[in-house]
Amino acid sequence: MSAWTRVTEGLPEDGQRVLCFLPRNTIHLPGKTGATEERNVVVMRFARDFFLKNVSKTGYQGPPHFWLGEGTSNRFFLEVTHWAPLPEAP
Repeated sequence: MSAWTRVTEGLPEDGQRVLCFLPRNTIHLPGKTGATEERNVVVMRFARDFFLKNVSKTGYQGPPHFWLGEGTSNRFFLEVTHWAPLPEAP
């Protein structure tokens, strides 16, 4: 697999699915036990200028980019520190 890229050093193409590194990404596990686990690497789709294209009525003032997750795992741009291309299928 190729090396990880810091988001400050380069970004994926708009719409590209990539591996994202999220420090301290705590996931609440199913059930009512309150159990959690750390999942620091997730697959996400990069959305360049998301907040410029989708005007927010919330007053959001952060970077214009966004990470679209699978399910309910969307993330603000600053939450992801590194990304890497998905590996090729076997």
